Amino acid sequence: MTEIPAHNQIAIFKGNTIRKTIFNKEWYFCVIDIIAALTDSPAPRQYWGVLKARENQLLTICLQLKLTAADGKKYSTDCANTEGIFRIIQSIPSPKAEPFKRWLARVA
Repeated sequence: MTEIPAHNQIAIFKGNTIRKTIFNKEWYFCVIDIIAALTDSPAPRQYWGVLKARENQLLTICLQLKLTAADGKKYSTDCANTEGIFRIIQSIPSPKAEPFKRWLARVA
């Protein structure tokens, strides 16, 4: 299968920036951005690290895709498609989960 180049975009969920990109004709979302939006964690990268360590099968649903960071540079970032993001959301206890699922269904 030929890879289709990624195209970065940004979506907003209740004031939180969620980076997303199209890869092989499918939307992929930045896992760290989603964790930040759902948990209000001051350290979403650490939260994701703990979550991956606890549930290592989450690693199998992520791809490292280059997304633009706040400094304007592109970095490899854990991303998941819509199905993968729904799986990750199930692992995060948050009252924002249901509104986020509805939002994701609209923007994906």
